[in-house]
Amino acid sequence: MSALVIKCTGFLVLGTFFLFVLNLTLLWSLVALFAIYLATGGWRFMRVFALTATRDLNALRCLITVKLRVRRNLKNNMTVVKIFEGTVRKNPNKAFVHFQDQVWTFNDAKLYADKIANFFYDSGYRKGDVIALFTENCPQYIPLWLGMSKMGIVAALINFNLRDMSLAHCIKISEAKAVIFGENLVEAVKDIRLSLPQSTVYFCLGNVSQADFSAVNLDNAIETIPLYEIPTVNVKCSDRLFYVYTSGTTGLPKAAVVTNTRFCYMGYGVELMLDISPKDVIYISLPLYHTAGGIIGAAQAILSGTTLALRTKFSASQFWTDCVKYQCTVAQYIGELCRYLLAQPVRPEETQHSVRLMFGNGIKPQIWKQFQDRFGIKMIGEFYGATEGNCSIVNNRNKIGAVGFTTRILPFLYPITLIKVDLETNEVCRDKNGVCIKAEPGEPGELVGKIVKGDPVREFDGYVDDKATTKKVIRDVFSKGDLAFSTGDILVMDELGFFYFRDRTGDTFRWRGENVSTSEVEAVISNVVGLKDAVVYGVEVPGYEGRAGMAAIVDETGSINTHQLGLSLSRALPAYARPLFIRLLKEADTTGTFKLKKTNLRDEGFNVTTIKDRIFILDQRTQQYQVLTPDVYKSVLDGRLRV
Repeated sequence: MSALVIKCTGFLVLGTFFLFVLNLTLLWSLVALFAIYLATGGWRFMRVFALTATRDLNALRCLITVKLRVRRNLKNNMTVVKIFEGTVRKNPNKAFVHFQDQVWTFNDAKLYADKIANFFYDSGYRKGDVIALFTENCPQYIPLWLGMSKMGIVAALINFNLRDMSLAHCIKISEAKAVIFGENLVEAVKDIRLSLPQSTVYFCLGNVSQADFSAVNLDNAIETIPLYEIPTVNVKCSDRLFYVYTSGTTGLPKAAVVTNTRFCYMGYGVELMLDISPKDVIYISLPLYHTAGGIIGAAQAILSGTTLALRTKFSASQFWTDCVKYQCTVAQYIGELCRYLLAQPVRPEETQHSVRLMFGNGIKPQIWKQFQDRFGIKMIGEFYGATEGNCSIVNNRNKIGAVGFTTRILPFLYPITLIKVDLETNEVCRDKNGVCIKAEPGEPGELVGKIVKGDPVREFDGYVDDKATTKKVIRDVFSKGDLAFSTGDILVMDELGFFYFRDRTGDTFRWRGENVSTSEVEAVISNVVGLKDAVVYGVEVPGYEGRAGMAAIVDETGSINTHQLGLSLSRALPAYARPLFIRLLKEADTTGTFKLKKTNLRDEGFNVTTIKDRIFILDQRTQQYQVLTPDVYKSVLDGRLRV
């Protein structure tokens, strides 16, 4: 019997005693029961109620509105592209995207999307086909996948930092029949061409030399394409819209499925919780292949008519200049971005802008208030949510350090919780009945969300790979027989329901705003150093968000060339995944299953004053590893050397 049932039964017995034994009136019986309730700990709940009722009611209003909108879309089969076409009819000449000195209106974006749809239909592509999109931010990016989605083609949004094995893997697992790439990425595509199926077709945004690469110039190809209404394609809200890649807990990146419905509820949720309106102009310098920019940011324009201001890549020196230039009222961030901006010299634009809200994830509590005060940002909208998950939460209360909140008054309304995990084995803790044990306020636990079939907000759409999908589902979480999505993240909740990010479980760490799979990096290093034992882990660096990569490699004979290692890793791995530190071990300290003991190595970090092994640090300019001396170590700790 649960504690709640026991407590309710006890109060029922007491009430009966007051009424029929002591002959108290109903009013005085209720007063007595309430006094006992407060005295036995009920005052804590009443305090929580008083402090969070307004917050939770507003969140409930947003949740109900999101669900009603999504149900309306399902009922009327309003896919993302249909909603966008309705937005265009309301705002045909309004700016859809500002990019450099270009302005694309909503009508311009629709015209481009229609041409893309006609071109690929004429080229023989049909519903269910996949086309990889591998390019930096540009005005064409969103209309490209919108046009493809019009006829049910699924876009695979590829990280433009990927190279070699990782790039080829992401394209192959999507089963893409074609690749659209930016002209500045031609070399990356050429390097993996032999790894892809011979039938793969290549389209370029811009010009490439046809002498050494056969690719269709997409800009020229759609210029003369006749516009007509393509034959009716039965695209549904539940159909796949595009794939967004996520590191997961092990292995190479996985393709997370984003359906039309998922795109909508994520976009609606942020819009309502952070009060974003069509009058806003949102500055996006984050990559559009990423959930933050490509879904949450882009959705505000597509679904509601908000104007976007894009930049190819983030620039700390131009951030506020762009915000002033485009008259932005909202901007997106990741934690590292905020630190980069604070490190910039003071410039007039940082107080001349009109940005009232910045939203994103990863801003450190230590710089939160400093960031708001220096740049005059009234609201920081920190949020948490996995692309493929059902545990999205938002902090719209300016609560420093919190990544979001849930209601503690009526928790069943949004069934997410923290469950206890053995941090050594990463196994969830269960009670005698086999049900997961919930973490109490102040206790670390893994965030999970109950999966409810048929409820779009509570569904888990999973990955392209069914095996990867299965690994993210936990059974018997809230009660026997249920299912929940496993985030793989350790959080802590306070007594008011605010969540604070603590760490990641499994073999990943977060650096430069990206999740890094240790097993993927280990595989690359092992190949480079002749299959020697290697283990990768994240280490904390003072003043930096997340954990920097560090690799420990067994080098018993002293044969590893660290200069060559750096050059090889710079070619094989994106910048955020390259280990910042290398530790060369004279001997291997392994487990019973012959795995290097990662926990001890991670705890020792890169402290050269206590570690006898040779340690090297990556020179960001030369991409070669240099010896980490005590003096260099000290300069890293005190911030004189940026890493």
